[in-house]
Amino acid sequence: MIVDAHLDIGWNAIAEGRGFLGPPARRYLISRSALTSAGVGLICATLYTAPARARRAMRTRFVYENEHEAYIMAVAEVNYYRSCGLHLIGDSRELDAYVRNWKRGELAAVLLMEGADPIETPSQLGAWTDMGLRVIGPAWSRTRYSGGTGAPGGLTELGVQLLKAMRRKRVILDLSHMADQAVAEAFELWRGPIMCSHSNARAIVPGDRQITDATAAEVARRGGILGISFYPSHLRKKGRTRLDDVVRHAIRLAQASGGPEHVGLGSDLDGGIDSRYGPMHDLGELKELPRKLRRHFSAAQVEGIMGTNWIGFLSRSLPTSSRWAASR
Repeated sequence: MIVDAHLDIGWNAIAEGRGFLGPPARRYLISRSALTSAGVGLICATLYTAPARARRAMRTRFVYENEHEAYIMAVAEVNYYRSCGLHLIGDSRELDAYVRNWKRGELAAVLLMEGADPIETPSQLGAWTDMGLRVIGPAWSRTRYSGGTGAPGGLTELGVQLLKAMRRKRVILDLSHMADQAVAEAFELWRGPIMCSHSNARAIVPGDRQITDATAAEVARRGGILGISFYPSHLRKKGRTRLDDVVRHAIRLAQASGGPEHVGLGSDLDGGIDSRYGPMHDLGELKELPRKLRRHFSAAQVEGIMGTNWIGFLSRSLPTSSRWAASR
């Protein structure tokens, strides 16, 4: 089973009109049938909302001006996933049963919020976990909770409160997009499960969107996983991207973190850019990645990068039961 820890399916459907249940839109790769045909069985389906200041960068009118608008938009994405009949995994027992009985053609998801502004206050977190939310990345750019990509800064007072609420609810912390200061402060404060859903090696592609070797090592020390993004500007500074670039980041992140058991996929495919600029023109090409990884890693390590590393992490990190998360 292949696991992809970052796909903006709800955003693409609602903001861009690229539905999940039909074939992929022209020049895009992601649909339910494309994922299952490629052997993907588990994803992190995101709740992404774009702030008004991102209108030009994201080339969209589907933006929020305040936290309540962000809340409405993210709830619409939850409802979209439900309308698609996507199996939302809520706890470790459910995940273990799904993986144990999985057959090619089946697909399930863990809900991940990218940028926490839809959570109007930390006290609202319980309503979100009741809706199935299990992973939160506090930042995208700057949010009310954290400094983010292109927006230096630490955790805000609300951000500190949110992390405390997340720990009580056993929600996983995603460091992707968080500014360096916010990452450092999160390491000081956070004692729960931690991951980077889609963050590549800054040693290969400079910039605050990527993670440092030190961050990779600390996430690994805490038992977390580092997801490799396929987004072109995350893979290389310039030029055409290829799957070989994904392999380069896998090697570097494995070196920085102490081993490939801390590396997985978080492709962000179709996340605001089409396949003309990415490392694949068709999701079927994903089958070439294990062969390329095998030149540098053992068969078991390749299997881990392609999926079992994420499965093990989620099995350890999700609440033992959905009722436990709801009752806290």
